[in-house]
Amino acid sequence: MATRAISFRRATVPGETAFDLVTLDADQRHIRRRRITLAGGEDILVDFEQPARLQHGDRLVLEDGRLATVVAAEEDLMAVTGRDSRHLALLAWHIGNRHLPAEIGDGRILLRRDNIIRAMLEALGAGVHDVRVPFVPEHGAYHSHDP
Repeated sequence: MATRAISFRRATVPGETAFDLVTLDADQRHIRRRRITLAGGEDILVDFEQPARLQHGDRLVLEDGRLATVVAAEEDLMAVTGRDSRHLALLAWHIGNRHLPAEIGDGRILLRRDNIIRAMLEALGAGVHDVRVPFVPEHGAYHSHDP
């Protein structure tokens, strides 16, 4: 039977040392119960009471007291830019109107790669460039289950 991760701690405690790490994409970091494999090869059963959205640097707390660090995986994304801040806000409205997961940053919006959305954004005058970076999408106010 795999060791269980029964809780997690946010990455705010300085000096904590983790024995291993696990790299998860944005969807995998939204978790309640799932088997995962740490970088060192150990299988862990994540078994939280409630669903959680893990962030880069969070620590899984294993039932034996060990800690494993969560790393946000690099993902194939599109970086969307506008001509100015008003144009970028308009592009954000179009993206939000389609309920797409998006990471809002300084001067750009990150989205998962999608040829149809790319064509729509380019038709609206957006700059769209492929990037491979960790994805940390915003979470809707009506859908949050975080403590």
